[in-house]
Amino acid sequence: MADLAPPEMTLDELRLALAPRIAPNAVFDGWSDKALAMAAAELGVPAPRARLCFPRGAVEMIDAWFDSIDRAAALAFPLERIEAMKIRERIRALVMFRIERVHPDKEALRRAIAILAQPQNVPLAARLAWRAADRMWRIAGDRATDFNHYSKRAILMGVYGSTQLVYLDDEGEGLAATRAFLERRIDDVMRFEKVKAQWRGNRERLPSLSRFLGRLRYPAV
Repeated sequence: MADLAPPEMTLDELRLALAPRIAPNAVFDGWSDKALAMAAAELGVPAPRARLCFPRGAVEMIDAWFDSIDRAAALAFPLERIEAMKIRERIRALVMFRIERVHPDKEALRRAIAILAQPQNVPLAARLAWRAADRMWRIAGDRATDFNHYSKRAILMGVYGSTQLVYLDDEGEGLAATRAFLERRIDDVMRFEKVKAQWRGNRERLPSLSRFLGRLRYPAV
């Protein structure tokens, strides 16, 4: 796609090119046709053609922006980088990458959250939150397919969502409050995982009720 001039791009390719360019304009003009037109002008694309990429308007622009952040994270964390990190370092780095990526356009994120919080957009907001957590875990190397697949993503949704809210109020240097909050949340999760692992181990050592009943019915000779 990088070798194509904007007029030669398909709508899907153009959508990918426009998505990260809309956010800086949304800081001032909201997630609007005006912000989209300004992003299109940067690429030399007619505004009407750009609008074809986002037929559902603001929510689709926000969706595409978040998707572009996911794609950037996948490029920033190749397998060799991830494998050199412990699991808590992977999650910390991936969450902070997303926050630092949106930081230049913080007001655009604030406006996006306000739009997604509207009642008609809550299902989309939930899907986008799940997608972000799922993609972070996949980049982190998680391949779980059992219940852990869902529990890990649900927990990360909570960690990322609460950290993001702290970030929106964090005006300190280096986002120190955000980083400290994230560290505490990860500590909480790691303690929970440790307790869960111990519980599983203890459960495996408990007598099996089904085996006990079987012995009552079929005693050893």
